[in-house]
Amino acid sequence: MTPQALPQVRITYCTQCQWLLRAGWMAQELLSTFGTDLGEVTLVPGTGGIFTISCNDTLVWDRKRDGGFPDAARLKQLVRDVIDPDRHLGHADRKGHKSKDPA
Repeated sequence: MTPQALPQVRITYCTQCQWLLRAGWMAQELLSTFGTDLGEVTLVPGTGGIFTISCNDTLVWDRKRDGGFPDAARLKQLVRDVIDPDRHLGHADRKGHKSKDPA
């Protein structure tokens, strides 16, 4: 696949809230897990308390909508569900780390 055809993750973070390190850590977690299966992980500075994560233009996390920040395992599940739903994430898919919310 060409880099443009690979999944793209965009993390928009609030500079006023000093969330760059959190955004960078989450980007690192995704790159460590998905490696070359991702085309890019982009950090986008914003303001006003924004912290959103999208994958291929699908919003997977919004701090205001979802209440706070995802832990690393949950973030990996959300991205996986967009780019490769059948992929197993090892320890992140153990009991207690559900990729789907209970009905």
